[in-house]
Amino acid sequence: MNPLRANFAELYQRHLCRHSQFGINVLHLISLLGMYWGLYGCALDLLGTVWPLLGLAAAYVGILAINVPVRVFLLTLVVMILFFALLLTLPLLPFYIYLLTLYPFYKLQAVSHRFYDKTYDMTEFNHKYPKGAALFILLSTYELPIQLNALCLDPNPNSLPMLAHPTAQGAASMKPEG
Repeated sequence: MNPLRANFAELYQRHLCRHSQFGINVLHLISLLGMYWGLYGCALDLLGTVWPLLGLAAAYVGILAINVPVRVFLLTLVVMILFFALLLTLPLLPFYIYLLTLYPFYKLQAVSHRFYDKTYDMTEFNHKYPKGAALFILLSTYELPIQLNALCLDPNPNSLPMLAHPTAQGAASMKPEG
């Protein structure tokens, strides 16, 4: 589970086991961009300059460039450029406003699993990607390109063979993952 050398196709398939419905991907993208806005806003307010943030973003783009398909990389790059353009164009808000936005956007992501509960067997992925800090870092690194791929570039995510039969788990047995 090295975020510097990840198998994007496999991570994307894992993602679709719990996020194959269009609505959950829309809510997760909104949540993700909202959390980015809060985190980057806090950092910008604390640091007083954008340069360290752009340096981190450049390192992130470098990691994605060698690990995701070209069209996913280009779309992610465009979204990141638009995100930073918006962040830097809008007036800087007080630190606490950015901080207060983090929890609601996180909860939006978690609660969305109650409404979109279609799930597929993740046994194989659970063995290869056990829950913990390493998985959190890996998924945090690739969440944006995964969401953009699901919403914009994958014409029919339900056509993957491993998604042919949903499990009988449903909403009652689903527990939101962070």
